[in-house]
Order: sequence, then C-alpha cells, then structure tokens
Amino acid sequence: MKALTRITRWLSGLLVGGVLAFAAHAQGNLEIDTPAIAALKASMQQRHAQLAPMYASGAVGLAVDGTVALRDASVVPLAQRSGLNALVAAENADRAALYREIARANQRPEWEADVRRTFAQRWIDRAQAGWWVQRGGAWVKK
Repeated sequence: MKALTRITRWLSGLLVGGVLAFAAHAQGNLEIDTPAIAALKASMQQRHAQLAPMYASGAVGLAVDGTVALRDASVVPLAQRSGLNALVAAENADRAALYREIARANQRPEWEADVRRTFAQRWIDRAQAGWWVQRGGAWVKK
C-alpha cells in the first residue's frame, strides 16, 4: 500500500509539474482539468504500478520524445513480452492523448509538441534512481 501511495504521488507530481512548467512557459492555463485529462491521468496512474518494476529492471525506459520505450526485452521472460509490449503501447497512447488534450484545453492545439517536450523532460528529470532514461539519444541509468 505504501508503494502504491508513493507511486501515485510521484505520478501526480509529474503530471502537475509538467502542466505547470508548460503553462508558465507558454502562458497556458495552470489549472487545466478536463474530464478527458482526468481520465488519462487515472489510466496512467493505474498502469504505473505495472510499469514501475519494468523501469526498475531496465526492461523499459523513459525516452527523450516523451514516450516509454522497450529498452531491454531480454530481462523479461519470453512468455511476458507480449503483455509488456501491450502495456507500453497503452501507456504511449495515453501519453500522446494527454499531450494533445492539454494543448486543446489551452485552446492551442499547435502547442502539442511543446507540451510533449515539457513532459518528456519532466519524466526524465523525475525518474527514480536506477531507471533508464535517454539523454542526448543515448540510454543512461539514472
């Protein structure tokens, strides 16, 4: 239970921090909260409990483009790899939708790329020690 609470706080901090950093830079709405964004956040928070051990093992990492990337499939048993691929695909679909929805909520769909860059940097900056992240195109262990 403590681990889930810590994970939920960590993910909430990333989501709020990413929105605030973007909003401050682009003069966007600091209180962005739509039903679509709330649903995406909930979906991502729920999935994070499954992804956390994959980050810790090095199977997946945080990519510089704001996605989760399959980094080393060999650390996952063969029978579990298709499930991991589906998990990563679902996470990346939600992340793309989140970036799009935040830009739309600001009535600036053209800001989607800026939102993505802001979040990508936040995800990487706030990754836990031992997780793999991309820096300058190369994978490094934080």
